Amino acid sequence: MRPDLDPEQLDRYSRHIIMDDVGPEGQAALLDTSVLVVGAGGLGSPVLQYLAAAGVGRLGIVDDDAVERSNLQRQVIHGDADVGRPKVDSAAEFVADLNPDVTVDRHAVRFERENAPGLVADYDIVVDASDNFATRFLVSDACTLAGTPFSHGAIFRFEGQVTTFSGDGPCYRCLFPEAPPEGTVPDCATAGVLGVLPGTIGCMQATEVVKLAMGYGETLDGRLIAYDAAEMTFEEVPVAPNPDCPVCGDDPAIDSVADATYEGRCSLAED
Repeated sequence: MRPDLDPEQLDRYSRHIIMDDVGPEGQAALLDTSVLVVGAGGLGSPVLQYLAAAGVGRLGIVDDDAVERSNLQRQVIHGDADVGRPKVDSAAEFVADLNPDVTVDRHAVRFERENAPGLVADYDIVVDASDNFATRFLVSDACTLAGTPFSHGAIFRFEGQVTTFSGDGPCYRCLFPEAPPEGTVPDCATAGVLGVLPGTIGCMQATEVVKLAMGYGETLDGRLIAYDAAEMTFEEVPVAPNPDCPVCGDDPAIDSVADATYEGRCSLAED
């Protein structure tokens, strides 16, 4: 770690540094942490905003989509002038403008089984800010097999959920053994989502990452927070390891992402 922060960093991160629970050591830990964010949309936007502002030293952004005007209602790191541009480009420029301390890796690709292990291996923490079940299962499998902690978030209309998987406890497949049958979940574009909802869930994901990076506080590992924006309620749901889980169970059937099947694009959440 690097507790010898320069004068500009001491100024930029002063509200962190004066906290006894963070201090220069905690800020140095953030600057030395690398985070891979899978998805630069509704959830990825607040995640990237706040991790960059907090001084996470290296951010990888994975997204193969271009900005559409319909994204702008919730994907707040992109602007009207970015319509048609790759999301990784407008997101990287947003981060660079916010905090020059942060190195940004642009991965203008789909997160797939061929590249997932290599991408995960290059970062300390992963954030699942994706919009489909196939990617969620792939993120979980790749991270669980690598022992890399990751934050999961999902949103749908007025509802959201967030949890953290440390690599030592349950994984996403313990929570959801398999994706729902295709066609049983509303289409992303037709179901809709409250524009401010991903801000709430994404900020919670960013909070989890900051705590993981500093080694401080209790994460949501083993717990899932379900949020209802319409009723303004939060419910905590315990998540236990499944001994029959094909990835982290007692007799795992999946030893690599090549062993699993990942299908489907749209899902419970729309990013």
